[in-house]
Order: sequence, then structure tokens, then C-alpha cells
Amino acid sequence: RGSPTISSVWDCRRWTSGPAWMPSVVKRGVWHLVGRLIDSVMLEPINALRARVGLGPVHRIFFGWWTSPLAVLCMFPDWFGPPQPDWPPACRLTGFPLFDDGLDAELPGDAARFLDAGDPPIVFTAGSANRNARRFFEESVGACRLLGRRGMLLSKYPEQLPAELPDGVRHFDYLSFRRLLPRAAALVHHGGIGTTAAAMAAGIPQLVMPMAYDQLDNGTRVVDLGVG
Repeated sequence: RGSPTISSVWDCRRWTSGPAWMPSVVKRGVWHLVGRLIDSVMLEPINALRARVGLGPVHRIFFGWWTSPLAVLCMFPDWFGPPQPDWPPACRLTGFPLFDDGLDAELPGDAARFLDAGDPPIVFTAGSANRNARRFFEESVGACRLLGRRGMLLSKYPEQLPAELPDGVRHFDYLSFRRLLPRAAALVHHGGIGTTAAAMAAGIPQLVMPMAYDQLDNGTRVVDLGVG
């Protein structure tokens, strides 16, 4: 409770509470159910941890406890998510994190050779932690076939990829976005805040297919900004 929180999830009401025409009482009900659902999942493990370190239990995780009174770090700039009147008073916008594990590393030889061998490819990623993206990658390969374009599939979980990839489509576990994206034709992704920011930093077209969490809101903002 006394520590800053870090969040890329903001303005969730934009997509959890329904369209603008929905009555406000219904929106509040939806928002209440979201809070109850999160509490049902998070209260027990959080309070178990607090008990182990000598702290008392907390209640209503979503509507109070996880909003720190010291600081809430919003990892995006104000032109992407302008501060709103109902945000917690301790919100501080940091700008995009743009973390890149391969910041100082060149692309591996096989990736560099693939890029050099033809037209800029379309890059596809469903997120570094996503282990349920088989359909996403199947459709990605199908899109490359239909368009006659080269593609690069990024995933740490090769078991969710098609058993055979066509010529011109390659799989890589991980590549530095800072090194890769300026050489790509476009990025198709899940809408995570880091991936969204990397595509904008590279100045390439992006297609967002949101799946959960803040991704739906990120995708909406990409469209609103005219950058995807």
C-alpha cells in the first residue's frame, strides 16, 4: 500500500463498461462486477502474502488498495493517454518504457540474412507471455500466403506454430524490436503497450488484434491517433 504502483492499464471503463449509449447505471454495474471478479482472484493470495510479513488484510483490491497514495506510474505519454479528472491524484506519466533486451546487440546472423534476402517482411507477434496463440500464427501464415509477402513469426513457444512454414516465412524466438522494426514492412501484434510503443517509435504501419487487458484500449488509441 505504501509503494508506488506501475500500470499500463488505464481508462478501462472505455471497453469494460459498454458503448456510450448504455445507461450509466448499467455501466456502474459492469464496473462493479469487474471489481468483484478481480477481488475474487487476488484477495486471497495478496492477503496471504501480507500475513506472512506481518500486515493486516486488505479489501476491495480493484477499487482502492492497488492505487498507491504515493505514486501510480502510468507508462505512457500524455499525448497517448491524456490524464482524466477521475484518475487517482498520485498518477505520474512516465512516457513509454521502450525496454529492449537486445538494445546493444546486433540482430543474429540468421535473422540478418533473412532480412537481406528479400523485401521487408511483415512481423507477427502475439506477446512474449502468450502460450495460446496457435490460431493467431496460423492466420498470420495464411495472410502471408494470400498476400505473397514474406513474414517473421516471433514466439518463445514454437509448439504453437504451424508444423511447416512456407518459403519466405521464418520463426524466431526473440529479436530486438529496435533493430528489427525499422527494416519491417509492418507489425501485426496483440496491442501490448511495449509493442505498440515500439511500432510507433519505428514509424511503421501496425495492425492490432487485442486479446485482453489494456490491449483493447491501446488498439483504440492507435486507431484514434491514425498510426494503425
